[in-house]
Amino acid sequence: MAGKLDIYRGMRDFSRTPEPAGAVGGAEGERRFVVQRHRASRLHYDVRFEIDGVLVSWAVPKGPTLDPKARRLAMHVEDHPVEYLHFEGVIPSGEYGGGDVIVWDTGTWEPVHTDDPGAAVRDGELHAEMHGHKLRGRLVLVRRDDRGGAGSDEWMLLHKHDDHAVGGWDPEEHPRSVLSGRTNEEVVEDPHRIWRSEAPAAEASVSLLPESLPAEAIDELESLGSGGTWEVFGRRLKVTNLDKVLFPADDRGRSVTKRELLAYTARVAPVALPYLAGRPLNMHRYPNGVGGKGFWHKQRPEHAPGWLRCWENPDADEGETTAYVVPDEPAALVWVANFGALEWHPWTSRAESPHEPTYALIDLDPGERTTWDDLLALARLHRTALDHLGVTARPKVTGRRGIQIWVPVTPGYTFEDTRAWVEKVSRTVGKVVPELISWKWEVKQRKGLARLDYTQNAINKTLVAPYSARPAAGAPVSVPIAWSELDDPGLRTDRWTIRTVLDRLVERGDPFRALLGAAQELPEIS
Repeated sequence: MAGKLDIYRGMRDFSRTPEPAGAVGGAEGERRFVVQRHRASRLHYDVRFEIDGVLVSWAVPKGPTLDPKARRLAMHVEDHPVEYLHFEGVIPSGEYGGGDVIVWDTGTWEPVHTDDPGAAVRDGELHAEMHGHKLRGRLVLVRRDDRGGAGSDEWMLLHKHDDHAVGGWDPEEHPRSVLSGRTNEEVVEDPHRIWRSEAPAAEASVSLLPESLPAEAIDELESLGSGGTWEVFGRRLKVTNLDKVLFPADDRGRSVTKRELLAYTARVAPVALPYLAGRPLNMHRYPNGVGGKGFWHKQRPEHAPGWLRCWENPDADEGETTAYVVPDEPAALVWVANFGALEWHPWTSRAESPHEPTYALIDLDPGERTTWDDLLALARLHRTALDHLGVTARPKVTGRRGIQIWVPVTPGYTFEDTRAWVEKVSRTVGKVVPELISWKWEVKQRKGLARLDYTQNAINKTLVAPYSARPAAGAPVSVPIAWSELDDPGLRTDRWTIRTVLDRLVERGDPFRALLGAAQELPEIS
């Protein structure tokens, strides 16, 4: 029995894909089915019947239909585990079946003309009475023996003439999931949620974002005077100058104190940590607030607590940084904020492989003459180019003026590789709107035009981390966005602050989670 899933498991890396590894199930209760709308290299529908403890599966390019005149090609594929009945999410690029999946329909079914549907499949003809949300009535699957005999994978799927038949019925006119109500596009933009089918509808959508800090810990911070010892994430931190104003008020509200920055950092740290963990950190410090002069601090200070991870740079020359802070736990980010580092700039390579980037970075750097509409046009052109290349990437507003795009890459690339690839992409985009772009290095020579800065792809060249505050009035934040938000008329690069971005996380999730586990090879660009 266990061997039924060997092919399925052998085709997948479960350390990367969110698909269930599963087990062969029992045969109790009513038989279930699922149809998943799956946008992989091509759109198709996966039709799966629960038979003998697994989901016997067919890929149907045009999808099932209630139209009795339609004949659909159906390719018999590997059996799937019964847990796949509820799978809805994004399979990472590069994995088998990479793409987005929704539960288009589900329900129960009854075999017709047989008590042994497994044998019926082996014999090449399965009749099924469907009791789904969308599919009702009699479906028939028949092997196309004329295309290869008993071993052929090609079948035909049709709907019988019965009371549930509907002429001209098109599955594409019914695109939403019957579980979550989402379209494929909405799943892509919000990959951090799963659907628990056993839970009541109001509780079935479950966030995969890390648990936030308990409210009691924030209450403890609020109860301290101007300073004291704060226990946060199991670490005891000495916090100081809590009432100091770090960010002056903007036109949206009051000024922001160090206490509020620490509270924000503690709340957002579990979400932000995957983009900083294991990476040397460059800290932009403003100990007297953003009204004073800031400076870069890279060296891990001698007074840092022993639990704060350090990476010693073996390539450091005389006068260069020898030891970097590596934030490997949420409390480390709180320590960094308490140290006066309002901005977090992690390397794009990890400490164990400092010369191998894990992201290729596209930096859209506006000039003095660059309007917001100009910047959006550049971002949308990059969206089109990356989609054409089949590359997984996500944009991020910087909290200041620019937009950045992060592209996860597989191990083994050098910074020279990623820099050259990003340059090709950006120069291709630049040819479309040459009036908006300057390739000059010196700011004065750009004459106020935007620069597509591929040179950020270099060791110890950093871009601000997701969810880091920025040194400006009102404490704006660098926030990941979905590609579709580039078309939102309310979008601004400094739209969210440390007071508003946490509500956004609750409502929209973290679009950058689609990048985690999505490392990919960069396609050739001619």
